[in-house]
Amino acid sequence: MNDRQRSASRSGSAQADSKKTKAGAFDVRVVIAGLIGFYGVVLVVMGLVADDAAAQAKTGGVNANLWAGVGMVIFAVAFAVWARLRPVVVTVPEGATEDAGTAGGRGAGTRTPGAKKTSGAKKTSSGKKKSRR
Repeated sequence: MNDRQRSASRSGSAQADSKKTKAGAFDVRVVIAGLIGFYGVVLVVMGLVADDAAAQAKTGGVNANLWAGVGMVIFAVAFAVWARLRPVVVTVPEGATEDAGTAGGRGAGTRTPGAKKTSGAKKTSSGKKKSRR
């Protein structure tokens, strides 16, 4: 039994009242693939268009921009394929909407200005928290 099967069997009831969605464009691999791919295409174009004898002399006769760009494009394609074949699955609690936890268009976890914290601890003069009893 692998780790995914173990975690699924442990959280049986939690899985029943939640739904799973793919991270999609928010997957960091997609962002990395896009950036590396863009720079790779720029280098390939520069290697094909702006290749002169001075640049060839600096690199020992190798078109460095072209080969670095080709390598970056291959890397970007590999990341994009990896993100497509093994997507990140995010578990969203049932009943939660995109605006859940927000009040008046504010992000989740934000407080209105001047609102007090309602924790059970009180800060002392030394800055440490002291519990109330």
